[in-house]
Amino acid sequence: MRHRLYREQQLNCDIETAWKFFSSANNLSKITPKEMNFVVLTKMENDEIYEGMNIDYYVSPLFGIKMKWRTKIIQVDHQKSFTDFQEQGPYKLWHHHHEFIPNENGIFMKDTVDYELPLGFLGEIAHTVLVKKKVEDIFTYRYQILEEMFNKNTAE
Repeated sequence: MRHRLYREQQLNCDIETAWKFFSSANNLSKITPKEMNFVVLTKMENDEIYEGMNIDYYVSPLFGIKMKWRTKIIQVDHQKSFTDFQEQGPYKLWHHHHEFIPNENGIFMKDTVDYELPLGFLGEIAHTVLVKKKVEDIFTYRYQILEEMFNKNTAE
């Protein structure tokens, strides 16, 4: 069964700053919980994403088990949106669309993740018991880190 996680966040920055940060795979480890041991393996001379780009990582999504994860950038609309798609990893399907909308307060960012677990019925049990909360927790952590990075002085 396919699942969807949707998150949105207002960032106090311009589009150039947001795009530079989020389109850099090297910044993913900064917004991923430490216990996931997220490491970008792909060496990028030019840290700018492009359609067709493959990015390899190590990640420990559950129980400290280290897994290789490969995503492919399947869509880029410069400074507007990009989509990564899992080619190898823990999910049967992982499709993550990032959208950036300039407004009077900076950038309104939307994340839409469609994902599916392997193993059919057993995967659905794992989703209910463990995975749904884990995915939500990752994006909650990400939200908090981004608040610190981009919005900590805006409430004053």
